[in-house]
Amino acid sequence: MGLYHHYAFNRPLFQNSACARRKLVIGETDGKRNQTDAKTMTELKPVTSLDELRDILKNMPGFDTSACDSTKTREPQLTKPPGSLGRLEDISAWLASWQGRHPPRMETPRARIFAGNHGVVAKGVSAYPAEVTRQMVYNFEAGGAAINQLCQTFAIELAIEALDLDTPTADFTEVPAMSEAECVAAINSGMASVPDDTDVLCLGEMGIGNTTSAAALCLALYGDTAENWTGAGTGVEGEAFTTKVNVVREGAKRHKPVINDGLDALTCLGGRELAAITGAVVAARLKRIPAMLDGYISTAAGAVLEATSKGALDHCMIAHASQEPGHGKLIEALGKRPLLDMDMRLGEGSGAALAVGILKAAVNCHNGMATFAEAGVSDKD
Repeated sequence: MGLYHHYAFNRPLFQNSACARRKLVIGETDGKRNQTDAKTMTELKPVTSLDELRDILKNMPGFDTSACDSTKTREPQLTKPPGSLGRLEDISAWLASWQGRHPPRMETPRARIFAGNHGVVAKGVSAYPAEVTRQMVYNFEAGGAAINQLCQTFAIELAIEALDLDTPTADFTEVPAMSEAECVAAINSGMASVPDDTDVLCLGEMGIGNTTSAAALCLALYGDTAENWTGAGTGVEGEAFTTKVNVVREGAKRHKPVINDGLDALTCLGGRELAAITGAVVAARLKRIPAMLDGYISTAAGAVLEATSKGALDHCMIAHASQEPGHGKLIEALGKRPLLDMDMRLGEGSGAALAVGILKAAVNCHNGMATFAEAGVSDKD
């Protein structure tokens, strides 16, 4: 039965609604549960409306030009031909610019994975039932998922937040997926999840049905056809895939008259986990933290900000090119270039965590290499 067959279906469900919103922080390398140090959290005022968030997006901080200039000054002095480390050099400058310091640092990478359930799953758009979302949350907590292994490999602190799993979003082919209040609440959850002393923020998700939501969002924001934005997701094919395409088309068409920007689209067609990622991206920008978007769903959650205020994703890098066909189209629409292309389509922040290894290599090369003068090596004439 594929990815979830071996471990998902025998885990207990949440016993009551009090467990529906829960957050777990897992330590960097030992898998023990920890609470994020409250002293590292600058309280960002929760937004009270989408209009308030729109105002915030108009005044987002830019990158640190001094840190960027310092990186570009040091790079040509290192013992290598100019440009010979390719994108590693660009990554060092990107990290320094958005961290606001030189040299850049990669001591505290953090991953935030948000989980949500989608009412549109009842239409038959997924190969797996909605219960898998919460069962996978238990698997994350037990340390049994791919994201756990990747975070352990690269010493990334991992936090999982389940968002009202007992209350799926509404079926967006009939009504908006969320009310404004529900969308704002999920955005605030994402904003509150980001500690100050984070060197890079990796963002991922878990939610059966959320590739349908991502495809509908992209269709609403960028046009084209539902077929070109919709992929197999968890492995739907045949009649089920046709159903999924139709659901994407119907949802985007139904809400088109009321969608004026990305935040409108998020409310009408998104999910709580997508909205939380949106909020985390905003918090990262306000705290001058570079962010790493995972695959199709995470990038779609970021795209709603770019569609609302151009430049809102300047501090974000896309970790990898997902096998979901819509992701390539979305990356192109955003004018970005993914860091990796590994034929992955798992979600759960896996590509973003994997990319941390590249970021650490970039920083270690920039900070640790000797200059020509220090090494006594002759520079080019």
